[in-house]
Amino acid sequence: MNDEQADNFDDRVLLFAPTARDGTTSRDLLATAGIRCSICDSMEDIVGEARHGAGAGVVTAEAILGDREGHLLQWRRSQPAWSDFPLIILMPAGADSPALLRALQELGHFTLMKRPVQVSTFVSTVQAVLRDRERQYAVRDLLVQRKRTEDALRANEERLQLATETLKEADRRKDDFIALLAHELRNPLAPIRNGLQVMRLAGNDANAIVQARAMMERQLGHMIRLIDDLLDISRISRNKMELRRTRILLADVVSNAVETSRPAIEAAGHELLVSLPAQPIFLDADLTRLAQVFSNLLSNSAKYTERGGRIWLSAETRHGTVSVSVRDTGIGIPADALPTIFDMFSQVDRSIERSSGGLGIGLALVKGLVEMHNGTVAAASAGQGKGSTFTVKLPLLESPPEPLGLISQESGAPAQRRPGWRILVADDNRDSAESMAMLLKLLGHEIAIAHDGLEAVEMGSRFRPQIILMDVGMPRLNGLEAARRIRAQPWGEAIIIIALTGWGQNGNRAQSREAGCNGHLVKPLHLPDLEKLLAELMGENRRESDQIDN
Repeated sequence: MNDEQADNFDDRVLLFAPTARDGTTSRDLLATAGIRCSICDSMEDIVGEARHGAGAGVVTAEAILGDREGHLLQWRRSQPAWSDFPLIILMPAGADSPALLRALQELGHFTLMKRPVQVSTFVSTVQAVLRDRERQYAVRDLLVQRKRTEDALRANEERLQLATETLKEADRRKDDFIALLAHELRNPLAPIRNGLQVMRLAGNDANAIVQARAMMERQLGHMIRLIDDLLDISRISRNKMELRRTRILLADVVSNAVETSRPAIEAAGHELLVSLPAQPIFLDADLTRLAQVFSNLLSNSAKYTERGGRIWLSAETRHGTVSVSVRDTGIGIPADALPTIFDMFSQVDRSIERSSGGLGIGLALVKGLVEMHNGTVAAASAGQGKGSTFTVKLPLLESPPEPLGLISQESGAPAQRRPGWRILVADDNRDSAESMAMLLKLLGHEIAIAHDGLEAVEMGSRFRPQIILMDVGMPRLNGLEAARRIRAQPWGEAIIIIALTGWGQNGNRAQSREAGCNGHLVKPLHLPDLEKLLAELMGENRRESDQIDN
């Protein structure tokens, strides 16, 4: 082709004229009518250009007869269903030869024009075949659009099918998890109920009562851990978990984790080997939550390792990160389970989970907590029976550590008791209120009970307590509003009010402070925590009173 090309060739006319002069004249003539024209040098050239796009072709009968290799015929037969390429054939004057008639018959649809051709007739004929081509393009576009729509629908159906299968699998896992949760929550309840019966029937058998109480405390602790894990995973999934970041030592994290998981490791007869770098490793992290990560991994290794196995915890620093690995000689992880090992409700071996206790959400919790510390966690295993390795990578603290101050260590002993306080217990759960009242009475305190917010305000006015243990979620008037009303009274200004609730996030504690509460404790209440907080708060009150007196 020997003239200008455009980006879109769909409306151009391809011209194979007898002579170069005829081609130039025809092109100029069509140009005056606003029709683009490309001059071709051969029939093969026309076919090549038509493949790039063209509205029509103009050729001579002599060119048809000269196309002995059938370029034009083969191309027209190979067109898509929507296309019938318009072809104008300029016939010579006189009779048509038999050879030409046979060639034309094979070509199919075309338009014949006898030479010499009138200009107006030629132009109008070209315009007519171009309009016909536009209609073909409209059909093409409709077919393309339909194909795209069909492809989109098919893709949507595939995505919907995949989403349906995913939801079915998640629903199945959820059902399994709920069944397991019910099983695990019932497990501690049976020995607790049995323990209560033993204590009722034991009479003066102090040894039986002591054993029953120890068993009940163990089972209660197990239940609390289950519920805490559930709450933690729920907070993480809803972005409600808040970290209390400080500059901490990795060694302290590992020490706390080992202390928590050691009973399970020793009970299974495992050997634990810990290897940390000699230099101190500082992190910007929540010590409690990070210790929870590694205690979960260590407990997991203890659970999934045959009795008498070995567990390694090691750490190394590299390129501004610390990698902490927990490796064991346990049952290992199948290759197909590795991609989903950290998913919620995902478990490798349900039978082991049920025999050893737990909900199977520990690794999901690990992943959530690690990612909240801007870290990563990965699992690796050579296969079943070949152990597993979990590697946690965390960023090192970039700024140089400041000298650590002395940190006081808690002995774990209950705070020194000061009997004789007047305490109001406000809780709409009657069993909870009465059991707490019984416990506080045994410690020598004078107790009053209220079962809703309004009763708490009224009882406070009559009883004039020194301390109020205020349940937050009570009927008629919630605990926080009751605290505000008590603070508004002259007799309520100096009372110690401690909020009791199942919610322990920073936002919940802030709400308690805004309502006038001095402290915030999370249920179930641990007696040493309560005694320690009361001792601190009553000590502050005494110091403030001494300053006022002076």
